[in-house]
Amino acid sequence: MLKVVIASGNRGKIKEFEEILEEKITPYFELIDEIDIVEDEDTFAKNALIKAKEIYKRLGKDYIVISDDSGINIDALNGKPGIHSARFAGDNATDKDNLLKAINKLKALNLESSKANYCAAIAIVSKWGEYIVHGWMYGDVITTPKGNNGFGYDPIFIPEGFNKTVAELDNSIKQKISHRFKALNLAKPIIDMLRRYSD
Repeated sequence: MLKVVIASGNRGKIKEFEEILEEKITPYFELIDEIDIVEDEDTFAKNALIKAKEIYKRLGKDYIVISDDSGINIDALNGKPGIHSARFAGDNATDKDNLLKAINKLKALNLESSKANYCAAIAIVSKWGEYIVHGWMYGDVITTPKGNNGFGYDPIFIPEGFNKTVAELDNSIKQKISHRFKALNLAKPIIDMLRRYSD
């Protein structure tokens, strides 16, 4: 059976993948040296594919490599920060820096809220080819951060159907509605199919 490897060094993300896929996922750095992969494409999907393909190329054909790229698109900011979500306030920006920049951009437009969506693209690469799936979480962003149970833009994002920010929601609720959860649910049958082909 082909081993599933995640092209990420983010332990929080690895844990989330394992919880959703309900299996042990091997981080690529347990098999090869950590590398810095330049993500210079213009979509989440293309950037996810860059990472998955590079790790697969280094590992070889006996693995299924998965990778994701995700971020937030704010309507009032013409879709920004988008693929630059993690570095909206600069290359070495913290989550807080990025959050404050988004808030200040909205305030500069005299807005207290805007429609927005989180998007996650997951790339799957194996000897059987390349696949990409997407997941979205729609809602609104606000200019007053609320909650401590989350990261990134979670304190200002209120999902559709809720009156609390993602950072105010329990993990059990957040996981079921998250963009990454939706994308991984689409990735799971693809991974299962690839494993059946390899047996």
